Amino acid sequence: MLKEKLKEYQIILASGSPRRQQFFKDLGLDFKIDIKSVDEVYPEHLKAHEISNYLAELKASVFINDLKTKDILITSDTVVWHNNTSLAKPRDANEAYQMLKTMANSWHNVITSVCFTTKENQKTVYSTTQVKLKELSDDEIWYYIKNYKPFDKAGAYGIQEWFGLIAIEEIKGSYANVVGLPTHLVYKTLIDMAT
Repeated sequence: MLKEKLKEYQIILASGSPRRQQFFKDLGLDFKIDIKSVDEVYPEHLKAHEISNYLAELKASVFINDLKTKDILITSDTVVWHNNTSLAKPRDANEAYQMLKTMANSWHNVITSVCFTTKENQKTVYSTTQVKLKELSDDEIWYYIKNYKPFDKAGAYGIQEWFGLIAIEEIKGSYANVVGLPTHLVYKTLIDMAT
């Protein structure tokens, strides 16, 4: 259905994330992948979704001059927000441990922003999911870090992995958003853009 509505358009996914790429396949979209690196630095005063919105738009900025009339560029960023702090991708095992230890036995927000850019305009949407982790033992945390190496994930975990199976007690909001893409919002926005 969506593929038919978008047949006039070229969808460009600017993401190296295998999870986001799989979601686009699962949505039945024809798309190409184009990745350009950008220094993911944001102003310190930004909070929560302001950070992910800013970074999603920053990732789009390096493509602006290359877009053709029927191109829809999609960029995205995920932030884990806990205790008024953004937990980015951990630099090493110790940082991953500190993040997971801090979030244990508490709620945190997973916020994913998606930026849709065409030659004429830009729209950014975001979704927030609340996630509650159980109390975690050091053995559980280190087992996960050593076996799954979650260094490419904001907040140092993947909900779709072993960690998600054993550590998540409750979730309020979109599961797909925690994996890395609020697919319901992507679908709705693309439908709106095609009509």
